[in-house]
Amino acid sequence: MAQAGWGLVGCRMPDFAIEDGCAGVVCGVDEAGRGPLAGPVVAAAVIIDRACFPAELHESLDDSKLLRREVREACHRSIFGCARVGIGAASVREIDSINILRASLLAMSRAVSALGVRPDIALIDGNMTPPALPCPAKTVVGGDGLSFSIAAASVVAKVTRDRIMHALARRHPHYAWDSNVGYSTRAHFAGIAGFGVTVHHRRSFEPVRLAVEGPPNLELDL
Repeated sequence: MAQAGWGLVGCRMPDFAIEDGCAGVVCGVDEAGRGPLAGPVVAAAVIIDRACFPAELHESLDDSKLLRREVREACHRSIFGCARVGIGAASVREIDSINILRASLLAMSRAVSALGVRPDIALIDGNMTPPALPCPAKTVVGGDGLSFSIAAASVVAKVTRDRIMHALARRHPHYAWDSNVGYSTRAHFAGIAGFGVTVHHRRSFEPVRLAVEGPPNLELDL
């Protein structure tokens, strides 16, 4: 079993221990973007070639939410130099149609299918197995902080989705998506209040739904 990695402050880092307990080709799978009010949910599947896994990733790769943006971007560049990557997404329309949980699982299935090869097993962050996976799966709660493969998937999914939202911010500058990437912030709510919602907003999410419905008609309540 692989030696557990440790950060400078004594916090446990991901390693290959879970991968070492699996037979054959292993991919890690994670998603980004369940919580935002706008934009797609994006997932990634990553098969790491451990023969060329660089020292800088061994020292830095972790759950994408814990990494500073510049570290996350550097990890993203390194991952593409030592791994096969598949990316999948579910659109805002799909999120509103089937709900965010099912859309997230759908994006994960699409990411595994996009790898171009069939893994022997997929390590899925969380406690739910996506439907229609092309391979067996193992769920790992908190996997992005335990497995290098899942952590790599979390970084790819996060960076990919952030770049999508930064591009959308240039077309819709009133919602501060360049900084909040669609999440609920004061600036985002101010944009919705002042300019309404866009086609990229998730109307099934209550703050957006309420904004679409507008304020109550007080005259009808009298």
